[in-house]
Formats: sequence, structure tokens, C-alpha cells
Amino acid sequence: MISLSRNSTAPASASGDAETIVNVGLDDRAYDIVIGRGVLRSLGERIVAVRPGVRTAIVTDRSVAAHWLEPVEATLADAGVPSSRIVVGEGEATKSYQVLEQVSEALIAAKIERNDLVIALGGGVIGDLAGFAASIVRRGVDFVQVPTTLLAQVDSSVGGKTGINSPHGKNLLGAFHQPVLVVADTEVLDTLPERQFRAGYAEVAKYGVLGDAAFFAWLEANRDEIFSGGPARERAIAESCRAKAAIVARDERETGDRALLNLGHTFGHALEAATGFSDRLFHGEGVSIGMVLAAELSAELGMLDAGDAARVTRHLSEAGLPTRLQEVAGFAQEGLADADALMALMAQDKKVKRGRLTFILLKALGEAVIVNDVEPQTVRNFLARKLG
Repeated sequence: MISLSRNSTAPASASGDAETIVNVGLDDRAYDIVIGRGVLRSLGERIVAVRPGVRTAIVTDRSVAAHWLEPVEATLADAGVPSSRIVVGEGEATKSYQVLEQVSEALIAAKIERNDLVIALGGGVIGDLAGFAASIVRRGVDFVQVPTTLLAQVDSSVGGKTGINSPHGKNLLGAFHQPVLVVADTEVLDTLPERQFRAGYAEVAKYGVLGDAAFFAWLEANRDEIFSGGPARERAIAESCRAKAAIVARDERETGDRALLNLGHTFGHALEAATGFSDRLFHGEGVSIGMVLAAELSAELGMLDAGDAARVTRHLSEAGLPTRLQEVAGFAQEGLADADALMALMAQDKKVKRGRLTFILLKALGEAVIVNDVEPQTVRNFLARKLG
């Protein structure tokens, strides 16, 4: 089970509300995740505190820019931090060779040097893309994550995974490159489309399913308040960040139990690839279906009580998330509802070793394990039944 480290509830943010600070303990590369309503307004001051005298380049997408680019530029200007802007398109297709080249060249053109900062302002796509560009420009520039989606606030902005997609699969090109600061303002979630919020919630639920049964039970009782924006939302985000920070501190480069964070992702990434990394299936939606498949496969293998598997399915479904392969938009019509096609896509997963798939499965609700010896034919037959 995941051991959650308890971090501080800090003084009030610029809005007057309490903020929570979760530290990611990586020795001399440790950094803080600042969580709270209104904390974005203190971004400039926080950047000066960690990197005095820097110039910055803000990488964002068009949708986020419409709401939050000018406020970020204002807080930087108020703190005397020069900034430039790089605005790209939205969606998973942005995580490509072509856009990586555009962003990298724009950072060089903006004269961002090794002692400056890149600011990733956006969801997981922007965080992955901007972080990867920062990792390769001038052989490495530091960056700050300012996540604007629930998924990014609880998952992709924390832990240093950056990258882009390949036509062969999700996140197959990238680098571990830790941010120097994460500022997660829950106020920005007010402008998030409902579907995006629901997709992000899949990653929140994941922390309970894989490592904390009590947290999962709390989510079952408090889901409505999390969705409506009450105090439970901040707690859910903070608990999720604590869970991830604890694992990252133990296993930064995924040589051991950090792989547990990939619960649902082997299936989910294959589904994203099958749908062309399009908005037909958001990442969190793929993770939701993948978690259900992982729970059901665990039950079929005799590892997990069927009642626990059903509980996972029920909670995700009640949150408005897809839980069945048939719920992927246009999936069957394209002829992709094929067990062999999905197996081929899963074979490109980063966790494959010597051609053998690694699955994150469940021994109990709140207790995930890494399994390296599931027979491929067993998985193929399982998928065939689920597609039938």
C-alpha cells in the first residue's frame, strides 16, 4: 500500500484562503507543490524566491491563454520577471515532433538561457511538451509547472515525466526532468469544461484504488462536493499529490514501485493510440476504462474479490466516466474493436520488457501489485470477451 507523507498547510494565499504545500523530496532537486484557491496571483513572487533574476517563457495553448495567460503575465510583471509567450494548439495531437520543434526553436529565439525558466501553463499536454522542450534546449533549462486541469494538478505536473507521443504509442519519446516549482491554483478549474474535470477525476480515484482504501471510501462519500468545488476538492487534490510525491521520492525513474502509478494505463494508452490521440478519448477516460479492465482481469485471475472490482466500476460510472470499451466514441465502427489490434498496441507500452507485458493489477481495493507473468493469450482472451 502507498504510504502517504503528510505535508504542511501553509499561510494564506493571495486570495486570503489557506494553501497547502506538498514537498517532493528529491534531495537537492526537491520542490514544492503549492495548492490553493488564488495561489496563481503569487506566482511571480514565488519564482523570484526560487530563481531571482530569471527571464521566463510561458508555453500554453490557445484555450488556456484565453483565460489565464494575461493574469500570469501580470503577476510576473508585478514581481519584475520578464516574460515571453509561446502559444500552441490544443489537444493530444500537440504532443508531436512538429510542435516540439516549434516550441524548442521559439525558446531559443526568445533567448531563454540555462539559468532562465520555462513556465508550462496548461494541462498535461502542455506540461509534457514544455517540460520536454525545457529538458533538451541548451541541454537543459529549468521549468515551472502551472497546471490548469484537474488531471495535471494531481498527476502529470508532479514527478518529472515529460515527453511527446509517437505514431507507435503514447509518451514513447521523453525525459525525466523535474520542475523547480508546481503552482496548482484550484480557481482555474472553474473554467474547465465538465468533461475535462471528469477525466481528471479518474486519476484522483486511481490513488485510492491502487494504494489507499480509506481515501477511496472518502471519495465515494465526497464525490459530489469535489465536483461542485467545495473544500473537499482541495483535500482531494492535496491527498493525490501527497500520494504521488511519496512514490516519486522513493522511485524517481520508475525502476520499482513508481510503476504502480500506471494502474489502468497499459490498457488506457492502447485505447488512446487506437483513437489517434484525439479528443474522442481523453487520457483520463482511457485510464478509467483501463482501471476497470485491470480490476476485472485481477478478479478473473483470482487475485481480487469480484465485489471490489464492481465497486471500482460503480464509482467511476457514477462520476460520469466511461467504464466499458464500447463507450469509446467510434471505436467499433472503425474496426478497432479487435483484441489482436489492442494487444499489438499494448506491445508498444513503455513497460514492456523483452516483449513481455507488465500489468498493474489489484490484490485488494487499495493494494496494487506489479505483475510480469500474465500470459498474453490470457489477456487476449479477456479482451475478446469484453469486446463481445
